[in-house]
Amino acid sequence: MELLDLIFIVLAGTFAGFLNVVAGGGSLITLPLLIFLGLPPTIANGTNRIAILAQNSFAIAKFNQNGVSSYPYSIYLGISALAGSLVGALLVFDIDEDVFKRILSIVMVGVALLILFNRKSKDLDVEEKMHFKNQAWGVISFFFIGIYGGFLHAGIGFIIILTLTKLNGFSLLKTNSIKVTVALIYTLAAVGVFIYNDAINWKFALVLAAGNALGGYLGSSFSVKRGDKWIKAILLVSILVLAVKLWFF
Repeated sequence: MELLDLIFIVLAGTFAGFLNVVAGGGSLITLPLLIFLGLPPTIANGTNRIAILAQNSFAIAKFNQNGVSSYPYSIYLGISALAGSLVGALLVFDIDEDVFKRILSIVMVGVALLILFNRKSKDLDVEEKMHFKNQAWGVISFFFIGIYGGFLHAGIGFIIILTLTKLNGFSLLKTNSIKVTVALIYTLAAVGVFIYNDAINWKFALVLAAGNALGGYLGSSFSVKRGDKWIKAILLVSILVLAVKLWFF
């Protein structure tokens, strides 16, 4: 790996980590980059998961430092997604990704429309729809979200945001704190599958992880300081751009 490649990977990882925490879709930047640098798609997929672990670990620490969390609900969702991710990670070696990308692009546009026309964002600690029925539906939903997360991960943040804001009524800030917790938990399972199949390039993974970790920390800091208004703006722009990329490219 040349010095220029190393710098480029760290910078891309930083931007992707920031985007993943604030909105989503950062892996749609890092995955093509890893493939461009010579990694086979499946190896790039597995390598990217190490960076995701680092990114979410730093983001969780920052959110917790500022008192933004939703325990134990986020743990329940994470465990459910973990079970699904084992299924999804195994599917990586059997299913064409193009169909999933087309479906995801449609989901992302739907997310953008729902967020755009949603009622005024709520304050940080105002929660709704947290009775048993909604929590149960959340746990069930996150099993299927975990399947996609284990399979590809790219763009899953948009699906999580849609689920938590509409099903449980969370603010975007609290949703982001839950999102990184869930992603950390289910990514552990996916990483185990990729390691077992020897589908991780550790040299690239550790360099990318350094960038993603910095981006995750910066993204969580930005979310706490700027709040839902700025999160929504970045979210809408990134959703629309990445939806076009997925559908046409």
